[in-house]
Amino acid sequence: MRLLVLEDQTDLREAVAGRLRAHGHAVDAVADLATAESFVLSYAYDAFVLDRTLPDGDALASLRQWRQRGIATPALFLTARDAVEDRIDGFAGGADDYLIKPFSMDELMARIVAIGRRGGAIRPSVLRVSDLEVDLGRREVRRGGIALPLRPKEFALLQLLAERAGQVVARGDIIASCWGEGQEPASNAEEVLIAALRRKLGAPPLLHTVRGAGYRLDERDDATA
Repeated sequence: MRLLVLEDQTDLREAVAGRLRAHGHAVDAVADLATAESFVLSYAYDAFVLDRTLPDGDALASLRQWRQRGIATPALFLTARDAVEDRIDGFAGGADDYLIKPFSMDELMARIVAIGRRGGAIRPSVLRVSDLEVDLGRREVRRGGIALPLRPKEFALLQLLAERAGQVVARGDIIASCWGEGQEPASNAEEVLIAALRRKLGAPPLLHTVRGAGYRLDERDDATA
């Protein structure tokens, strides 16, 4: 999943983001509401993890505004505000879950997977390109009926390409989806990931390099490097 983590405590923010990335998720981690707002309006997320009390306001007010704009992304509040009234206000304001600090990191991971599974947007459960099938619910990939074992980032990349099948996907979009906005993977990490996925997809080729633009997933083999 691609996740937005909003937490002003640096150590906690880095710990949560690091654990999520270790589980194969792409994470954008921010410290204030202004930055979170710009990210929410620029990118599509599978879930939000939000602290409530931030230096520039209450995240609940921002969540209410996002809901009014039609942004249905599932949201989990991660906060020290443990009063029943706070939890009621959170759910009334559009939250899908509420976890009180201090918390178990394992429980947080389980809750994020659960709200991500419920999802905020309707999307096909199986993406198909030629004889390739990408099952988002089961996180399984088959080509010609044969299962292809993919690593988490390989699956994230293939999902991105399959969702935009026939379109050119830029390098920046791949890095943002597979590593998280603002992350700086090794200079050749994207090429290594593309090469690994291309090998696993096999022949005839479906993953094409478009010179100077990015990559495209489909049966056509034109304008490639």
